[in-house]
Amino acid sequence: MSENEDLIREKLSRCHLCPRACGVNRYKDERGECQIGRYPIVASYSLHFGEEPPLVGSGGSGTIFFSGCNLHCVFCQNYEISQLCEGSAVTEEQLCEIMLQLQSRGAHNINFVSPTHVAVQILTALHLARKKGLTIPAVYNSGGYDSVETLKMFDGEIQIYMPDAKYADAANAEKYSTIKNYPQINREALKEMHRQVGDLILDGSGVAKKGLLVRHLVMPAGIAGSRDIIDFVADEISPKTYFNLMAQWRPCYKADNYKELDIGIDPTEFIQLYYYAKKKGLRIAR
Repeated sequence: MSENEDLIREKLSRCHLCPRACGVNRYKDERGECQIGRYPIVASYSLHFGEEPPLVGSGGSGTIFFSGCNLHCVFCQNYEISQLCEGSAVTEEQLCEIMLQLQSRGAHNINFVSPTHVAVQILTALHLARKKGLTIPAVYNSGGYDSVETLKMFDGEIQIYMPDAKYADAANAEKYSTIKNYPQINREALKEMHRQVGDLILDGSGVAKKGLLVRHLVMPAGIAGSRDIIDFVADEISPKTYFNLMAQWRPCYKADNYKELDIGIDPTEFIQLYYYAKKKGLRIAR
């Protein structure tokens, strides 16, 4: 058995890749909270032009969407992928070839979307791809519910981290995403990501080469705790953090079961949050 296969077996036999630490034997294809067994399921991959401008550039972001998720957000806009697990299983070798193909098509980076629950398979495939000529940055694009222990495996391997900071309130995170201690875990994860890659660095064309981008989706009725998240990022990560304050809330999936979610956000509140984030010094995505 290869060294990479040993690592995969070690991490998946009693899975603790994410903070849920289900403990199921995914190496034997048992399924835990993320609903994914031994092999990742890829829903799609393409040159994506809908990401933040520093990722897209002129050539697009080489985006790989993984099915399954360690979150169960009742409002998920991609629930067909995250909860219904549409897609096809791939080996690490096939994942490596997808990366190389995206690079050959002109991608500025390889963007792993929802990588948390398949982190060890991604790491193995990334090692293979680097040996075969992958040179562009790798992006870890997660929901922010990440284990620091798992993130440390990527130190020096991931150039760009793009996590969500979803909630400032643990009770809301448990109610709407069925996860415990999200704020504490998320904050520890963001600190580790920033420790590894620092503030976002752009090249002369405005394309990201290395660093941290943080995403925050504003939710109705202050459910996300947006001001607290802005304060944390500016005060405890870095006031120079590239921060995407997102206004694209729309009730999806099971949101209509919650009266407080089945509405839009207040435009005035969003504008106030935008200027508050700018006042704190954050680099606001446009």
